[in-house]
Amino acid sequence: MGAQLGGGGDGRGGGRRRRRSHVMNEINITPFVDVMLVLLVIFMIAAPLMTVSVPIDLPQASARAIQQDKPPITVSVRQNGEIFVGDDKVDAAGLVERVRTRAQNGAEERIFVRGDAAANYQAIMDVLSQLKGGGFTRVALVATERASR
Repeated sequence: MGAQLGGGGDGRGGGRRRRRSHVMNEINITPFVDVMLVLLVIFMIAAPLMTVSVPIDLPQASARAIQQDKPPITVSVRQNGEIFVGDDKVDAAGLVERVRTRAQNGAEERIFVRGDAAANYQAIMDVLSQLKGGGFTRVALVATERASR
């Protein structure tokens, strides 16, 4: 008749209790943060490349960039005289009609003309005169900023 020391006495393991592993009910956010940081870096690198993909060697100017709240319609004139509205190639006859389809504010839409530095000046002037003849008055030429001396 002895008393059992150490509790239990149920005959299953000499009185020791087993500890069950607890289910972890917390979310591990470290992988989530890692993925978000990688996506942030990717978008920071890719965002400037997504503006206009028509390769043009812009001339340099000393004027500062214009600050604006919404992106303008971009018309590009390449060295060989090809005309693009955004990334879409158009012929000279369909230029004004294509710009009208993209213009949300009608003739008050801001249009940027990007002319290659080696392009024929006459080709750029033809584009400008077509846009003016189509009723667009807010047309600007685009250049890269000249490095200060």
